[in-house]
Amino acid sequence: MKILLATYWLVPHVGGVWTFMSQLKEQLEARGHEVDMMGKGPDYSNYHLVNRGLVLSKEKLLPLLISKVNALQVPPHRLDPHGIIRTYELERYCMELSAAYFGLERYDIIHTQDIFAARALSRVKPKGTPLVAHLHGSVATELHDHFRERPQLGITERSAEWSYFNAIEHYGAVSSDVTITANEWQRKMLVSQFHVSERQITTFQYGLDAESFWRRARLGTPIARPEAKKVIIFPGRLVYVKGIHVLIDALHLLKSVNQDWVCWIVGDGEQRHELEQQVSRHALQNDVRFLGQRDDVPALLQQADIFVHSCIQDNQPFSVMEAQLAGLPVLLSSAAGLPEMAEHGRTGLISPVGDSSALCQQIRLLLENEPYRKELGANAKAWASKHWSMELMIERLLKVYASVITKPD
Repeated sequence: MKILLATYWLVPHVGGVWTFMSQLKEQLEARGHEVDMMGKGPDYSNYHLVNRGLVLSKEKLLPLLISKVNALQVPPHRLDPHGIIRTYELERYCMELSAAYFGLERYDIIHTQDIFAARALSRVKPKGTPLVAHLHGSVATELHDHFRERPQLGITERSAEWSYFNAIEHYGAVSSDVTITANEWQRKMLVSQFHVSERQITTFQYGLDAESFWRRARLGTPIARPEAKKVIIFPGRLVYVKGIHVLIDALHLLKSVNQDWVCWIVGDGEQRHELEQQVSRHALQNDVRFLGQRDDVPALLQQADIFVHSCIQDNQPFSVMEAQLAGLPVLLSSAAGLPEMAEHGRTGLISPVGDSSALCQQIRLLLENEPYRKELGANAKAWASKHWSMELMIERLLKVYASVITKPD
Protein backbone atom coordinates (compact mmCIF):
# COMPACT_ATOMS: atom_id res chain seq x y z
CA MET A 1 0.00 0.00 0.00
CA LYS A 2 0.93 3.63 -0.49
CA ILE A 3 0.11 5.45 2.74
CA LEU A 4 0.13 9.15 3.65
CA LEU A 5 0.61 10.07 7.32
CA ALA A 6 -0.48 13.69 7.76
CA THR A 7 -0.65 16.18 10.61
CA TYR A 8 -1.54 19.85 10.98
CA TRP A 9 1.37 20.20 13.43
CA LEU A 10 5.10 20.54 12.81
CA VAL A 11 7.12 17.71 11.29
CA PRO A 12 9.61 16.91 12.56
CA HIS A 13 8.69 17.86 16.12
CA VAL A 14 9.58 16.95 19.71
CA GLY A 15 6.12 15.80 20.75
CA GLY A 16 4.33 12.48 20.86
CA VAL A 17 2.60 12.86 17.48
CA TRP A 18 5.96 12.94 15.68
CA THR A 19 7.20 9.97 17.73
CA PHE A 20 4.07 8.05 16.75
CA MET A 21 4.37 8.95 13.06
CA SER A 22 8.07 8.08 12.93
CA GLN A 23 7.59 4.69 14.58
CA LEU A 24 4.57 3.95 12.42
CA LYS A 25 6.44 4.79 9.22
CA GLU A 26 9.33 2.53 10.21
CA GLN A 27 7.03 -0.37 11.12
CA LEU A 28 4.88 -0.09 8.00
CA GLU A 29 7.88 0.18 5.69
CA ALA A 30 9.40 -2.90 7.33
CA ARG A 31 6.24 -4.72 6.21
CA GLY A 32 6.68 -3.59 2.61
CA HIS A 33 4.43 -0.52 2.48
CA GLU A 34 5.38 2.87 1.05
CA VAL A 35 4.86 5.75 3.51
CA ASP A 36 4.97 9.53 3.05
CA MET A 37 4.63 12.13 5.84
CA MET A 38 3.04 15.57 5.55
CA GLY A 39 2.92 18.47 8.01
CA LYS A 40 4.03 22.02 8.70
CA GLY A 41 7.68 22.86 8.09
CA PRO A 42 9.91 23.43 11.15
CA ASP A 43 9.69 27.24 10.81
CA TYR A 44 5.88 27.24 10.32
CA SER A 45 6.26 28.95 6.93
CA ASN A 46 5.17 26.04 4.71
CA TYR A 47 3.62 22.61 4.42
CA HIS A 48 5.84 19.83 3.14
CA LEU A 49 6.02 16.16 2.28
CA VAL A 50 9.04 15.36 4.41
CA ASN A 51 10.50 12.37 2.62
CA ARG A 52 9.69 13.49 -0.94
CA GLY A 53 11.17 16.99 -0.71
CA LEU A 54 7.93 18.72 -1.78
CA VAL A 55 7.31 22.12 -0.19
CA LEU A 56 4.62 24.77 -0.64
CA SER A 57 5.13 28.11 1.07
CA LYS A 58 2.14 29.62 2.87
CA GLU A 59 3.36 32.97 1.54
CA LYS A 60 2.10 31.94 -1.90
CA LEU A 61 -1.32 30.88 -0.60
CA LEU A 62 -2.27 33.44 2.03
CA PRO A 63 -2.90 36.48 -0.24
CA LEU A 64 -5.52 34.53 -2.19
CA LEU A 65 -7.07 33.03 0.93
CA ILE A 66 -7.17 36.33 2.80
CA SER A 67 -8.91 38.05 -0.12
CA LYS A 68 -11.55 35.30 -0.18
CA VAL A 69 -12.05 35.38 3.60
CA ASN A 70 -12.32 39.19 3.59
CA ALA A 71 -15.00 38.98 0.93
CA LEU A 72 -17.30 36.95 3.17
CA GLN A 73 -20.36 38.87 4.27
CA VAL A 74 -19.58 38.39 7.98
CA PRO A 75 -18.41 41.19 10.29
CA PRO A 76 -15.18 39.53 11.53
CA HIS A 77 -14.67 41.94 14.44
CA ARG A 78 -17.99 40.78 15.92
CA LEU A 79 -17.75 37.07 15.14
CA ASP A 80 -14.06 36.67 15.94
CA PRO A 81 -12.75 39.72 17.85
CA HIS A 82 -9.49 37.98 18.83
CA GLY A 83 -8.76 36.67 15.32
CA ILE A 84 -8.38 33.11 16.62
CA ILE A 85 -10.97 31.53 14.34
CA ARG A 86 -9.57 33.37 11.33
CA THR A 87 -6.03 32.17 12.12
CA TYR A 88 -6.99 28.51 12.44
CA GLU A 89 -9.22 28.59 9.37
CA LEU A 90 -6.53 30.18 7.20
CA GLU A 91 -4.05 27.54 8.39
CA ARG A 92 -6.50 24.75 7.60
CA TYR A 93 -7.13 26.18 4.13
CA CYS A 94 -3.38 26.34 3.57
CA MET A 95 -3.13 22.67 4.44
CA GLU A 96 -5.99 21.79 2.08
CA LEU A 97 -4.42 23.65 -0.84
CA SER A 98 -0.97 22.19 -0.10
CA ALA A 99 -2.34 18.66 -0.03
CA ALA A 100 -4.18 19.22 -3.31
CA TYR A 101 -0.99 20.68 -4.84
CA PHE A 102 1.13 17.72 -3.71
CA GLY A 103 -1.49 15.32 -5.08
CA LEU A 104 -3.40 12.73 -3.08
CA GLU A 105 -4.33 10.44 -5.97
CA ARG A 106 -1.27 8.22 -5.49
CA TYR A 107 -2.29 7.00 -2.03
CA ASP A 108 -4.25 3.87 -1.16
CA ILE A 109 -5.02 5.29 2.27
CA ILE A 110 -4.65 8.59 4.12
CA HIS A 111 -4.00 8.44 7.88
CA THR A 112 -4.31 11.80 9.65
CA GLN A 113 -3.12 12.53 13.19
CA ASP A 114 -5.41 15.35 14.42
CA ILE A 115 -8.83 16.94 13.89
CA PHE A 116 -7.53 19.75 11.65
CA ALA A 117 -5.72 17.42 9.25
CA ALA A 118 -8.70 15.06 9.15
CA ARG A 119 -11.09 17.89 8.28
CA ALA A 120 -8.71 19.45 5.73
CA LEU A 121 -7.75 16.32 3.81
CA SER A 122 -11.28 14.93 3.81
CA ARG A 123 -12.29 17.96 1.70
CA VAL A 124 -9.63 17.57 -1.00
CA LYS A 125 -8.89 13.84 -1.22
CA PRO A 126 -10.19 11.71 -4.09
CA LYS A 127 -13.65 10.37 -3.31
CA GLY A 128 -12.60 6.74 -3.33
CA THR A 129 -9.52 7.14 -1.10
CA PRO A 130 -10.26 6.03 2.48
CA LEU A 131 -9.26 8.26 5.37
CA VAL A 132 -8.39 7.06 8.89
CA ALA A 133 -8.16 9.69 11.64
CA HIS A 134 -6.03 9.07 14.72
CA LEU A 135 -6.80 11.54 17.53
CA HIS A 136 -3.98 11.86 20.05
CA GLY A 137 -5.78 14.21 22.41
CA SER A 138 -8.57 16.76 22.56
CA VAL A 139 -7.74 20.14 21.02
CA ALA A 140 -11.05 21.63 22.19
CA THR A 141 -10.54 20.51 25.78
CA GLU A 142 -6.97 21.83 25.92
CA LEU A 143 -7.96 25.20 24.49
CA HIS A 144 -10.98 25.49 26.76
CA ASP A 145 -8.63 24.94 29.71
CA HIS A 146 -6.32 27.57 28.23
CA PHE A 147 -9.17 30.09 28.06
CA ARG A 148 -10.27 29.33 31.63
CA GLU A 149 -6.76 29.88 32.93
CA ARG A 150 -6.58 33.24 31.16
CA PRO A 151 -9.82 35.08 31.92
CA GLN A 152 -8.18 38.30 30.71
CA LEU A 153 -8.73 37.02 27.16
CA GLY A 154 -12.46 37.40 27.65
CA ILE A 155 -13.23 34.08 25.91
CA THR A 156 -16.05 32.28 27.74
CA GLU A 157 -18.39 29.39 26.99
CA ARG A 158 -20.68 31.84 25.20
CA SER A 159 -17.91 33.08 22.90
CA ALA A 160 -17.71 32.23 19.20
CA GLU A 161 -14.16 30.97 19.69
CA TRP A 162 -15.32 28.45 22.33
CA SER A 163 -18.02 27.12 20.02
CA TYR A 164 -15.63 26.99 17.08
CA PHE A 165 -13.33 24.49 18.76
CA ASN A 166 -16.29 22.35 19.80
CA ALA A 167 -17.40 22.33 16.18
CA ILE A 168 -13.98 21.57 14.71
CA GLU A 169 -13.53 18.70 17.21
CA HIS A 170 -16.82 17.22 16.04
CA TYR A 171 -16.28 17.73 12.31
CA GLY A 172 -12.68 16.54 12.48
CA ALA A 173 -13.71 13.33 14.24
CA VAL A 174 -16.50 12.55 11.78
CA SER A 175 -14.58 13.44 8.60
CA SER A 176 -12.92 10.02 8.37
CA ASP A 177 -14.07 6.53 7.52
CA VAL A 178 -12.84 5.43 10.96
CA THR A 179 -11.63 7.47 13.93
CA ILE A 180 -9.11 5.86 16.30
CA THR A 181 -8.58 6.78 19.95
CA ALA A 182 -5.93 5.33 22.25
CA ASN A 183 -8.13 5.07 25.34
CA GLU A 184 -11.65 4.93 26.68
CA TRP A 185 -11.43 8.46 28.11
CA GLN A 186 -11.23 10.05 24.69
CA ARG A 187 -13.77 7.68 23.12
CA LYS A 188 -16.35 8.51 25.79
CA MET A 189 -15.63 12.23 25.52
CA LEU A 190 -16.08 12.25 21.74
CA VAL A 191 -19.44 10.53 22.13
CA SER A 192 -20.79 12.50 25.10
CA GLN A 193 -19.36 15.99 24.54
CA PHE A 194 -18.76 16.21 20.80
CA HIS A 195 -21.67 14.09 19.56
CA VAL A 196 -19.65 11.58 17.56
CA SER A 197 -21.35 8.25 16.88
CA GLU A 198 -19.89 5.26 18.72
CA ARG A 199 -19.92 3.41 15.39
CA GLN A 200 -17.38 5.94 14.08
CA ILE A 201 -14.77 5.13 16.73
CA THR A 202 -12.42 2.24 17.34
CA THR A 203 -10.11 2.16 20.36
CA PHE A 204 -6.75 0.50 20.97
CA GLN A 205 -3.59 1.55 22.77
CA TYR A 206 -0.32 2.68 21.25
CA GLY A 207 2.67 0.44 20.77
CA LEU A 208 6.25 1.13 21.79
CA ASP A 209 9.27 -0.04 19.83
CA ALA A 210 11.06 -1.74 22.73
CA GLU A 211 14.04 -2.79 20.60
CA SER A 212 14.67 0.83 19.57
CA PHE A 213 14.26 1.99 23.17
CA TRP A 214 16.88 -0.43 24.52
CA ARG A 215 19.22 0.30 21.62
CA ARG A 216 19.09 4.02 22.52
CA ALA A 217 19.50 3.22 26.21
CA ARG A 218 22.71 1.29 25.54
CA LEU A 219 24.26 4.40 23.97
CA GLY A 220 24.45 5.86 27.48
CA THR A 221 24.46 9.48 28.63
CA PRO A 222 27.11 11.95 29.85
CA ILE A 223 24.75 12.97 32.66
CA ALA A 224 25.80 11.24 35.87
CA ARG A 225 23.47 10.66 38.77
CA PRO A 226 24.66 12.37 41.96
CA GLU A 227 26.10 10.33 44.77
CA ALA A 228 23.83 9.53 47.72
CA LYS A 229 20.79 11.05 46.03
CA LYS A 230 17.74 9.52 44.38
CA VAL A 231 16.71 10.89 41.00
CA ILE A 232 13.19 12.10 40.18
CA ILE A 233 12.70 12.58 36.45
CA PHE A 234 10.13 14.45 34.36
CA PRO A 235 10.62 14.32 30.56
CA GLY A 236 8.23 16.50 28.56
CA ARG A 237 7.63 19.78 26.77
CA LEU A 238 7.87 22.77 29.09
CA VAL A 239 4.33 24.03 28.54
CA TYR A 240 1.52 24.73 30.97
CA VAL A 241 -0.56 21.68 30.09
CA LYS A 242 2.26 19.34 31.21
CA GLY A 243 1.82 20.49 34.82
CA ILE A 244 5.51 20.92 35.63
CA HIS A 245 4.59 23.81 37.92
CA VAL A 246 2.64 21.31 40.04
CA LEU A 247 5.75 19.14 40.40
CA ILE A 248 7.90 22.13 41.41
CA ASP A 249 5.36 23.11 44.08
CA ALA A 250 5.39 19.51 45.33
CA LEU A 251 9.19 19.53 45.50
CA HIS A 252 9.07 22.77 47.50
CA LEU A 253 6.87 21.01 50.06
CA LEU A 254 9.06 17.89 49.95
CA LYS A 255 12.32 19.69 50.70
CA SER A 256 11.18 20.62 54.22
CA VAL A 257 10.88 16.93 55.16
CA ASN A 258 13.29 15.11 52.82
CA GLN A 259 16.46 16.27 51.01
CA ASP A 260 17.52 12.86 49.68
CA TRP A 261 16.77 13.65 46.03
CA VAL A 262 17.40 15.66 42.89
CA CYS A 263 14.97 16.29 40.05
CA TRP A 264 15.82 16.23 36.37
CA ILE A 265 13.42 18.09 34.08
CA VAL A 266 14.14 16.99 30.52
CA GLY A 267 12.78 19.03 27.63
CA ASP A 268 12.26 22.57 26.45
CA GLY A 269 9.39 24.89 25.68
CA GLU A 270 7.76 28.26 26.09
CA GLN A 271 7.46 28.00 29.89
CA ARG A 272 11.12 27.32 30.63
CA HIS A 273 11.95 30.81 31.92
CA GLU A 274 8.80 30.92 34.03
CA LEU A 275 9.53 27.50 35.53
CA GLU A 276 13.14 28.44 36.25
CA GLN A 277 11.86 31.50 38.10
CA GLN A 278 9.50 29.29 40.10
CA VAL A 279 12.45 27.08 41.07
CA SER A 280 14.38 30.17 42.19
CA ARG A 281 11.48 31.48 44.27
CA HIS A 282 11.36 28.16 46.10
CA ALA A 283 15.17 28.09 46.54
CA LEU A 284 15.42 24.81 44.65
CA GLN A 285 18.27 25.79 42.31
CA ASN A 286 20.56 23.08 43.75
CA ASP A 287 17.84 20.45 43.66
CA VAL A 288 16.17 20.87 40.27
CA ARG A 289 18.12 20.68 36.98
CA PHE A 290 16.74 21.71 33.62
CA LEU A 291 18.52 19.44 31.16
CA GLY A 292 16.93 20.86 27.99
CA GLN A 293 15.93 18.87 24.92
CA ARG A 294 17.92 15.63 24.75
CA ASP A 295 18.22 12.47 22.66
CA ASP A 296 19.37 10.24 25.54
CA VAL A 297 16.12 9.99 27.53
CA PRO A 298 16.17 6.15 27.64
CA ALA A 299 19.62 6.25 29.26
CA LEU A 300 18.50 8.98 31.69
CA LEU A 301 15.49 6.88 32.69
CA GLN A 302 17.85 4.04 33.56
CA GLN A 303 19.66 6.35 35.97
CA ALA A 304 16.45 7.57 37.63
CA ASP A 305 14.44 6.18 40.55
CA ILE A 306 11.02 7.83 40.23
CA PHE A 307 9.13 9.08 37.16
CA VAL A 308 6.60 11.91 37.52
CA HIS A 309 3.99 13.11 35.03
CA SER A 310 1.86 15.68 36.87
CA CYS A 311 0.00 16.70 33.74
CA ILE A 312 -3.05 18.94 33.58
CA GLN A 313 -4.24 17.35 30.34
CA ASP A 314 -2.75 14.45 28.37
CA ASN A 315 -3.78 11.45 26.34
CA GLN A 316 -1.37 8.51 26.35
CA PRO A 317 2.17 9.95 26.46
CA PHE A 318 5.13 7.93 25.20
CA SER A 319 7.18 9.22 28.13
CA VAL A 320 5.06 7.18 30.55
CA MET A 321 5.36 4.08 28.38
CA GLU A 322 9.14 4.43 28.22
CA ALA A 323 9.42 4.97 31.98
CA GLN A 324 7.43 1.82 32.66
CA LEU A 325 9.56 -0.16 30.20
CA ALA A 326 12.65 1.13 32.03
CA GLY A 327 11.27 -0.28 35.28
CA LEU A 328 10.38 2.96 37.04
CA PRO A 329 7.37 3.50 39.28
CA VAL A 330 5.22 6.17 37.62
CA LEU A 331 3.49 8.95 39.53
CA LEU A 332 0.65 10.23 37.35
CA SER A 333 -2.09 12.79 37.68
CA SER A 334 -5.70 11.75 37.17
CA ALA A 335 -5.91 13.84 33.98
CA ALA A 336 -7.64 12.51 30.89
CA GLY A 337 -6.26 9.15 29.73
CA LEU A 338 -3.43 8.87 32.29
CA PRO A 339 -5.31 6.72 34.87
CA GLU A 340 -5.72 4.03 32.19
CA MET A 341 -1.92 3.75 31.93
CA ALA A 342 -1.19 2.51 35.46
CA GLU A 343 -2.81 0.51 38.23
CA HIS A 344 -2.79 2.59 41.40
CA GLY A 345 -0.75 0.91 44.11
CA ARG A 346 0.57 -1.82 41.81
CA THR A 347 2.44 -0.26 38.86
CA GLY A 348 2.36 3.36 40.01
CA LEU A 349 0.47 5.97 41.99
CA ILE A 350 -2.20 8.41 40.81
CA SER A 351 -2.95 11.79 42.39
CA PRO A 352 -5.66 14.39 41.66
CA VAL A 353 -4.90 16.90 38.91
CA GLY A 354 -3.07 19.94 40.25
CA ASP A 355 -2.72 18.55 43.80
CA SER A 356 0.91 19.30 44.69
CA SER A 357 0.41 18.20 48.31
CA ALA A 358 -0.77 14.73 47.32
CA LEU A 359 2.07 14.42 44.81
CA CYS A 360 4.56 15.45 47.50
CA GLN A 361 3.31 12.69 49.79
CA GLN A 362 3.59 10.10 47.03
CA ILE A 363 7.17 11.10 46.16
CA ARG A 364 8.10 11.03 49.85
CA LEU A 365 6.57 7.55 50.24
CA LEU A 366 8.68 6.16 47.40
CA LEU A 367 11.85 7.92 48.55
CA GLU A 368 11.52 6.47 52.02
CA ASN A 369 10.23 2.99 51.15
CA GLU A 370 12.76 1.40 48.81
CA PRO A 371 11.18 -2.09 48.70
CA TYR A 372 7.81 -0.63 47.69
CA ARG A 373 9.45 1.63 45.11
CA LYS A 374 11.25 -1.30 43.53
CA GLU A 375 8.11 -3.45 43.63
CA LEU A 376 6.12 -0.83 41.74
CA GLY A 377 8.92 -0.46 39.21
CA ALA A 378 9.22 -4.19 38.61
CA ASN A 379 5.46 -4.50 38.18
CA ALA A 380 5.44 -1.57 35.77
CA LYS A 381 8.19 -3.10 33.64
CA ALA A 382 6.47 -6.50 33.42
CA TRP A 383 3.15 -4.88 32.52
CA ALA A 384 4.67 -2.51 29.93
CA SER A 385 6.62 -5.30 28.18
CA LYS A 386 3.34 -7.07 27.48
CA HIS A 387 0.82 -4.23 27.17
CA TRP A 388 2.66 -1.72 24.95
CA SER A 389 3.22 -4.23 22.18
CA MET A 390 4.14 -2.56 18.89
CA GLU A 391 3.33 -5.77 17.01
CA LEU A 392 -0.20 -5.82 18.44
CA MET A 393 -0.83 -2.17 17.59
CA ILE A 394 0.34 -2.60 13.99
CA GLU A 395 -1.84 -5.70 13.57
CA ARG A 396 -4.88 -3.77 14.78
CA LEU A 397 -4.08 -0.79 12.59
CA LEU A 398 -3.65 -2.93 9.46
CA LYS A 399 -7.05 -4.50 10.16
CA VAL A 400 -8.54 -1.00 10.28
CA TYR A 401 -6.81 -0.15 6.98
CA ALA A 402 -8.18 -3.34 5.38
CA SER A 403 -11.70 -2.64 6.63
CA VAL A 404 -11.90 0.84 5.08
CA ILE A 405 -10.19 -0.15 1.83
CA THR A 406 -12.73 -2.92 1.25
CA LYS A 407 -15.72 -0.86 2.46
CA PRO A 408 -18.22 -0.28 -0.39
CA ASP A 409 -18.86 3.36 -1.41
